[in-house]
Amino acid sequence: MKVPTFVKWAGGKKQLIEQFKPLFPKKIERYFEPFVGGGAVAFYIVKQYKPKEVFLSDTNPELINCLNVIRTKVDELIKLLEKYKKKHNKETYYKVRAEDPTLLDDVSRAARFIYLNKTCFNGLYRVNSKGQFNVPIGSYKNPSIYSEEDLREISELLKNAKLEVKQFYEIAKETKAGDFIYFDPPYHPLKKGKSFTAYTKEAFLEKEQEKLAEVFKELDKGGCLVMLSNSDTEFIKNLYKGYNRTFVKASRMINCDSSKRGKINEVVVINY
Repeated sequence: MKVPTFVKWAGGKKQLIEQFKPLFPKKIERYFEPFVGGGAVAFYIVKQYKPKEVFLSDTNPELINCLNVIRTKVDELIKLLEKYKKKHNKETYYKVRAEDPTLLDDVSRAARFIYLNKTCFNGLYRVNSKGQFNVPIGSYKNPSIYSEEDLREISELLKNAKLEVKQFYEIAKETKAGDFIYFDPPYHPLKKGKSFTAYTKEAFLEKEQEKLAEVFKELDKGGCLVMLSNSDTEFIKNLYKGYNRTFVKASRMINCDSSKRGKINEVVVINY
């Protein structure tokens, strides 16, 4: 099954869908994904399982605005992206990057988000401590900024989804027994000091990983079906002792050193 995409995303799960298929529950009626990111898992779940209710959230306001615009104003978005495609160059890139997204209308903000993502260095999304996007331009001769087919399909898939900017732990108030929750947080670093957690200005470190494990256990006690992806580290495996753990092979796609891109183990924890 083809899974549509709209951005490049560090840790994006499109490449892992085939390995995830046997791990998903047999039936999904209500689906929650609190670190939605590039949305590959959500798009697959909606396409394959057609859940009655879908709740997608993230702490990145640019991302959630973009998904909302794809859902409700895809025609306007495509027109703006086509303009960016025609005038893309270094001058345009840095002019757009310097804009304050909070001063733009929702469609312009979403188009800016996709344009920068598809033309920046290595498709990296990174912000500084003030929340400003700060990635330099990538060396693409003719970047593929958008796929109209994918955007229209995603718009259809998101039609009945609830999209919100919120913290992962807030979903515990909304879930009930039988719901399926997939967690794909910023990963625990394999080596100390080597983490990449700058999707938003807030860090996601060991304290946050411990809080996430508490939420996982709370949802488990509430009768929810929970699945989580993370780094294959002792710290993470210790947090989820007693749960089913399996491993998948992921390709590291985003690294400035191409020699460090390759297959790596990731742990998947499930409570069912």
